[in-house]
Amino acid sequence: MSNLHFTTKHANEATVQRTWYVVDGTNQTVGRISSKIAAILRGKNKAYYTPHVDCGDFVIVINADKVTFTGSKLDDKTYINFSGYPGGKKEEVAKDLLKRRPEVVMERAVKGMLPKNRLGRKMIKKLFVYAGAQHPHFAQQPKELKF
Repeated sequence: MSNLHFTTKHANEATVQRTWYVVDGTNQTVGRISSKIAAILRGKNKAYYTPHVDCGDFVIVINADKVTFTGSKLDDKTYINFSGYPGGKKEEVAKDLLKRRPEVVMERAVKGMLPKNRLGRKMIKKLFVYAGAQHPHFAQQPKELKF
């Protein structure tokens, strides 16, 4: 038998090393920046990526109020909330939601690109979105990401 036999190393909670990233949303398209953020939250940017382990990094998004939509999505895209009760359906256009709560636009876009299970719910907790340029996570010394 050959001595060149390699085994694949799988990540676990003890071997995962997490870093912090800051993403500036100024003049960025919502879908394009969200897909890159989702890949970082999942850990796909690491060599030891393991699908069933949360090996992603923390992401801070600043200037979420300055993101853009392509085409006519700003007027056509609707966000729907349903309470579960009769008459409990609320719809809001992207333009109004971006003006009222810009963090929710980025959070929902990234959440839709993560797994729909308990692992995805754990990954979305590592995303921090802020409307302005300030964030309270200076103790972690985050790295700037440019897309």
